[in-house]
Amino acid sequence: MFEQLKEIRYDKELRLEAYQFNGIVQVFPNHFHEYYVIGLIEEGQRRLIVNNQEYTIGPGDMMTFNPLDNHKCEQTDGGSLRYRCLNITQEVMAEAFHEVKGYAGLPRFQVPVQHQAEAGGMFRNLHDRIMTAGPELEKEEAFLVCLEQLITTYAVFKEDKQIDSKERQEIRVVCDFLEQHYAERITLQQLSKIAKLNKFGLIRLFTRHKGITPYRYLETIRINEAKKLLEKGVEPAQAAFQTGFSDQSHLNSYFNKFIGVTPGVYQLIFREEQP
Repeated sequence: MFEQLKEIRYDKELRLEAYQFNGIVQVFPNHFHEYYVIGLIEEGQRRLIVNNQEYTIGPGDMMTFNPLDNHKCEQTDGGSLRYRCLNITQEVMAEAFHEVKGYAGLPRFQVPVQHQAEAGGMFRNLHDRIMTAGPELEKEEAFLVCLEQLITTYAVFKEDKQIDSKERQEIRVVCDFLEQHYAERITLQQLSKIAKLNKFGLIRLFTRHKGITPYRYLETIRINEAKKLLEKGVEPAQAAFQTGFSDQSHLNSYFNKFIGVTPGVYQLIFREEQP
């Protein structure tokens, strides 16, 4: 048996989440986030699929996920995963981008895996400073220097108005509906009527375009919205009710599957930050 350790810290000065997983064998199903995820593998080998492209990742490799990049991974070497990452909102990324590049916009990482990335040591140092609550000046310097290295080496830059590419109208209207009505009971019949497609045609087109099914897209929205409520201090049971889960147990199951920790553990990091 592997001893599993999952640590999370919210840094209120940098306004980002830091995760550290040790001894993890958990399979993460296909999902996406609304924020950037920058991660570093320190031990273990995994099969990773991002936007329908398959990668093999191991120690020294970094992950650079853009918002809405769908991804899933599983262990392939019979061992366990030692991994650390930062979750960076688009707002924080935009501010940091302006600091390091001198103009407004957001980066878009061209590929999600950077094998044996030169920035790995720099990232590890930054992550350590965050996990140990290092001095604010030291953390901010490390954050901007590391980010500058990553976006200059691995990203392309787009102005704000260019970030959202045009999507097929049939899929866009379905996404809009799911994002507005995620707390309600939603059927495939409803979605197919909105998209003006038959049920299977919708599933096939949606999956080809977004990389995940409509239901998985809905699950991910609900989890993302539940996170926001938990951060504000809403109790898990109420967060489950407000985001369309049948009960707290249902939320617990999905939250742990997608995020790697329970809602209670996730909320605790924000309660600990309260003065």
